[in-house]
Amino acid sequence: MVTIFHNPRCSKSRQTLQLLKDRGIEPEIVLYLESPPDKTTLMDLLKKLDMDPRALLRKGEAAYKENNLRDTGLSDDEIIECMLAHPKLIERPIVVNGSRAALGRPPEAVLDIL
Repeated sequence: MVTIFHNPRCSKSRQTLQLLKDRGIEPEIVLYLESPPDKTTLMDLLKKLDMDPRALLRKGEAAYKENNLRDTGLSDDEIIECMLAHPKLIERPIVVNGSRAALGRPPEAVLDIL
């Protein structure tokens, strides 16, 4: 089962979802702003993406500046806690296929895990 952590207001997220559908894949859609991931899920996503938390941050969000996430002294746990409190900080879309995940930036990047 393929899952997409999706924000319908994001053009890259919409393009990635359409790319999946064009290939006959009807993914499970997680509207992560309405149903944010819990800590276990977020840590699992980071592991599948092979990314550290800082790499998955949306640096243009107000919450990034408000929470001083530019501070390189913050621990991974502190960044993760901030992402959990402010799911808008999580880069999107994330597509998961079994034990693998990819960030749909660009949308075609998810093709490697299908």
